[in-house]
Amino acid sequence: MKPKNTHPSRRRRRLTAFLVLLGAPLLVLAIWVGWAEQNPEQERELRVEVQDRLQQWFPEAMELPDELVGFVPRSETFTADQPPDVLMLHGLDEPGDIWDALSEALDDTGTNAWEFRYPNDQAIDHSTDLLAQHWDQLEGDDPLILIGHSMGGLVIRDFVTRYLHPSAAPPQIGGRPVAGVILVATPNHGSEWARLRVWLEVREWLADIQEQRFSLFAGLRDGTGAAKIDLRPDSAFLADLNARPWPEGIPIRIIGGILPEPTPAMRESLAALDDQIDLEAVAGHISEWWEQTDEELGDGVVPVESLTLQSHPEPLILEASHRGLLVPGPLTDEPPAIDPVLEIVDKWREQRIN
Repeated sequence: MKPKNTHPSRRRRRLTAFLVLLGAPLLVLAIWVGWAEQNPEQERELRVEVQDRLQQWFPEAMELPDELVGFVPRSETFTADQPPDVLMLHGLDEPGDIWDALSEALDDTGTNAWEFRYPNDQAIDHSTDLLAQHWDQLEGDDPLILIGHSMGGLVIRDFVTRYLHPSAAPPQIGGRPVAGVILVATPNHGSEWARLRVWLEVREWLADIQEQRFSLFAGLRDGTGAAKIDLRPDSAFLADLNARPWPEGIPIRIIGGILPEPTPAMRESLAALDDQIDLEAVAGHISEWWEQTDEELGDGVVPVESLTLQSHPEPLILEASHRGLLVPGPLTDEPPAIDPVLEIVDKWREQRIN
């Protein structure tokens, strides 16, 4: 006599229930993305509201460690109490080493470089507000050079045009003036790659669960993903930012990258994502967005057309990936953007002295 739990119909029911439980979250996710594609600004409002509520309800769990928020001196030559000459802002989901090589190079030229760290997955204007809240902590009176990588450049532009030099209005804050701005791989007109971020996040969550290191709050402290909506080419944030006049007397220099083809890491990431999220609706979205991105590859994240700003010098285009402009890697042992950045900084500092 067979045990009851081996009855074929019961096993089929259990298998069906398991598949439903496994597939339901991905189906809900696909429905969510379909709605979000049609309603990006409503999605942004919802994400911002979720972050605000989480910070109200769970302030301790949502608080980032001190070393991940605020100003961080990066020089090995200057002491921490000496005011910076350069302030650097990282971009979206930056793991932390984007400024290592440039900081060392600036140090060698006698330039004191600091970094501003912030929750990089929150709405971009919230990151700008955070920079404004910290700005008066900067000692000194000399004009400061700002360098932004990727989304960090958008934070800088928003900060300068909204806080330091708002159009037809007095400055909202005091403190150090700005001598010039260097934008490295900044998507001034958005990036289609931002549409793929939600799926790359899902891949990370699945990996975390498999490794039994999943933490809800650890994934939300940097924000709830509103930045990805701001980074889309058709976002309200970019439309507003690009409509503002840039103050005279503050030069902007733009550096970007271009690749002949997608990097192996990009293809491997998407292939792994396709294996882990086996849902036809999802695969269709990913395939469509990837084709759009691939047509205007640029540095693999930001197309060349997205770099340019009207009334400012044309971008300097170098052969490198998005991070490879500043970080050594398989394609760029010597990051090609570092020497041009050093030349620009040196020129602006000389002009200030003279």
